[in-house]
Amino acid sequence: MKPLWREASGRWPAWGWALLPAAGALLTASTAPLGAWFLQLPALAVLAWAVGRLAPRRAALAGWLFGLGWLVSSLWWLYISMHDFGGLAPPLAGAAVLLLAAFLSLYLAAAMAAVARWRTGRPVRDVLLYTGAWLLAELARASWFTGFPWAAPGYAHTDGLLAPLAPWVGVYGLTAVAALWGGLLGQGRALWRSTGGRGLVLLAVALPLAAALAPSDFTRPTGQISVSLLQPDVPQDIKFDPNRLAGNMLALREQVLAAPAQLVLTPESVLAVPQSDLDPAYWQSLIQPFTRGNRAVLMGTFLGDNDRGYVNSMLGVSAATLRAGHDYSYGKRHLLPFGEFIPPGFRWFVDLMHIPLADQARGQSEAPFEVGGQRVRPLICYEDLFGEDFADSLVGPQSPTVLANASNLAWFGRWMMQDQHLQFSRMRAMEFQRPLVRSTNTGATAAIDHHGEVTARLPAWTPGRLDVVVEGREGVTPYAAWLARWHLLPLWLAGALCALPALLTRLRRSKPPTQP
Repeated sequence: MKPLWREASGRWPAWGWALLPAAGALLTASTAPLGAWFLQLPALAVLAWAVGRLAPRRAALAGWLFGLGWLVSSLWWLYISMHDFGGLAPPLAGAAVLLLAAFLSLYLAAAMAAVARWRTGRPVRDVLLYTGAWLLAELARASWFTGFPWAAPGYAHTDGLLAPLAPWVGVYGLTAVAALWGGLLGQGRALWRSTGGRGLVLLAVALPLAAALAPSDFTRPTGQISVSLLQPDVPQDIKFDPNRLAGNMLALREQVLAAPAQLVLTPESVLAVPQSDLDPAYWQSLIQPFTRGNRAVLMGTFLGDNDRGYVNSMLGVSAATLRAGHDYSYGKRHLLPFGEFIPPGFRWFVDLMHIPLADQARGQSEAPFEVGGQRVRPLICYEDLFGEDFADSLVGPQSPTVLANASNLAWFGRWMMQDQHLQFSRMRAMEFQRPLVRSTNTGATAAIDHHGEVTARLPAWTPGRLDVVVEGREGVTPYAAWLARWHLLPLWLAGALCALPALLTRLRRSKPPTQP
């Protein structure tokens, strides 16, 4: 039979190029909202299979096409924010999504070119090379240019066989293990005939099995607190409308005053104008229930002024803060490019979309808010993608016992994005074994326990309040311990070590023979 390709010849059937973005889309299907985690393995196997048979330039194209299919299908909802609310013409909004996905796919393209360049023909070394390349590509995407790690493959494993590894290696470690499994599948029968092949398969299977059998609770209870999570459901197109502002403010006050819990959590920027610009009488009526007793509110607002800049903040008010003479405030530290800070050279693009407060200042404090015997650590929207940013705050005697995410996802439509963000929050809860509560404008407002299970959730796109009782936790998971101390460096080293055997083999082969 005539082969479909020849080793490193670059020959590849026309349908093969179409297969690669389809496999990338299959990677998206493994994460929320579909959540079919097992589909990730054949998707990663297809890429490994292709890259193992292509020359470096074509392997780079294969990785890029796979990444394009994966990231366009994961990020398509950005079109809604840019077209429906930003006012960009459909071709320009569509092109912007495509260009972003194309740029982010370059990480994977470079990684797959390296795999093709350094592969050895020895299945075990080549599988490890593929694993390390995936890990390094994802770490670069998460870190460089402020990072944009949306839809990292490891998020698929909030459920399934690899989930027990989360408190040990985190989302990027899970990505590496998934790539290992995909690489093993991509090698097929050749792996079983190779030296060490069966041992590597056993190791890949043993990793999650050992994690499942090992002690799994690294944190301990610190008591319970009742929390009211508000979901105002204010459509984005009227959130900043001056003619609707007064009505929205009155509706918010009714929600806040009716909430019964010890802690009331609102979405981010639930006050559509900076707190300093509010009518003082309105502000006093809003916080009145929290000026006595042991109740508190974390209110989404903007703090600052035109000179110092405005900070997307959560403002905490309780009788204790009033006695101390100042309110608690937490300002968002990891800002979203284009939506919250303007990258150099892109002022024109942001101006086209007329985004309010598009160039914000960064917050500084990360101290927890104390209420009801618990220490609550706010995270504002996009921040809970970056566990490495706040892992150090989870270590020590005053570490938070509850994580609280406040988001406004009304910018991005009704489909997919809310479920993706909920899955990211679940992963943070699993990595650090802390309960995490979410208050959002339109969804997904939910409570998540310290094992990443959603214990309660409001229906999206409807106004409501979710009253839950949360058990705080303290203690340190293995992942939190090494992440707080060394950041992502151990994973960078692990990726390099995975690639090292193949690289050394290639270097030995390229060394000229010694003359007699």
